[in-house]
Amino acid sequence: MCGIADGRKCKSVPATDWNEQTKAEEWRRAWAEICNSYLEKGNHVERIDHRSYERQRIDQIPTVHLGVAAFQMDKRGIRTERGNLNREIEVTNQKQRQLKAHISKLQSWLKKEAANTEPPTLAEVIQGILSRREQTGKPGCYTAVNNLKAATKMLNFLQENQIMDMDGLTGKMAGMFKEQREISEKLKPIDRRLKTLDGHISNAERYLQYRDIYRKYKQQKPKKQEAFYEAHRMELTHFEAAERYLNDVMNGRTGIPLKAWKAEQEKLTAERKKLSRRYSTLKDEVKEAEQIRKGVYSILREENRKEQPAHKQDLERWKTATQRVKCPAWPTALCLSHHNRTNGLIRSAGLSFISISAGSTFFNPWNLCVMSFSG
Repeated sequence: MCGIADGRKCKSVPATDWNEQTKAEEWRRAWAEICNSYLEKGNHVERIDHRSYERQRIDQIPTVHLGVAAFQMDKRGIRTERGNLNREIEVTNQKQRQLKAHISKLQSWLKKEAANTEPPTLAEVIQGILSRREQTGKPGCYTAVNNLKAATKMLNFLQENQIMDMDGLTGKMAGMFKEQREISEKLKPIDRRLKTLDGHISNAERYLQYRDIYRKYKQQKPKKQEAFYEAHRMELTHFEAAERYLNDVMNGRTGIPLKAWKAEQEKLTAERKKLSRRYSTLKDEVKEAEQIRKGVYSILREENRKEQPAHKQDLERWKTATQRVKCPAWPTALCLSHHNRTNGLIRSAGLSFISISAGSTFFNPWNLCVMSFSG
């Protein structure tokens, strides 16, 4: 502000914008570029980045700005609140880096183990469960004496069909149902054609059987035809019906292809018998597979129920045996920020964890690093 002779006041207007807050990002970037150019000239691998850890996607807690006075006091060995906080942040960042390195090492080991180990088949899993039950004296439903045959049949079915898991078993059954539908669709046109051929052949045979009688009937004198017809009414009626049927079928063609019809009938009958036998066998297989599926599901469900209490006991033992590392008494907002970063680290590692809040503890079964936070 400035004063004028008449007592009025005026406001100073800056001639340049170099000190504007909007220019802070530009100045920081320019400063980092200058520093990095000299670091490169000196063959130093270190580089300076003007961006925040969050923008750089670095999972690390930033230190707080000391200021000139606090820096000088800290340099002379005088402890300050901000200096202490920065030292605690550095310790926590180091522990977090160690935790991340442990998790990365564990993930690499798990990948190698997964690559070198073939997963057990469903038959092996079921056989292992039944063997353990037999050893513990609790055989369960499928290893009892009266169900030993059913258990053997179940294992043989899983091994013969190379079923690896429940999805494979479900897929096998879906394939069976699909084959059943396909056979049913193939049988429908065969049945229709066989029915048609039965009509053709039966009428052709009646036509040929009573054709001579019909010729004799036509050779009779008009006065004697009525008496001849009455004497052979059944034969002549069948002939006339067969003749009308064949006229419709033949459509003006001469010669009855009885031999060809019988050959086609024989071929289709053999094909139908083959499909029917497969359909019948498949029906029994589907019924057996459904029983096996229910048995496998029952065994796995029972095993899962038995494992749940043991898992809870292990969880309690892990809680008791966990080493707790106290976090410095930071402001609540800073602690919560660190909690979120740590949660993200654990999630990115693909490991199970217990959600963290201020004053709570998270732990892991590998005893890698366990931290307790106080807000």
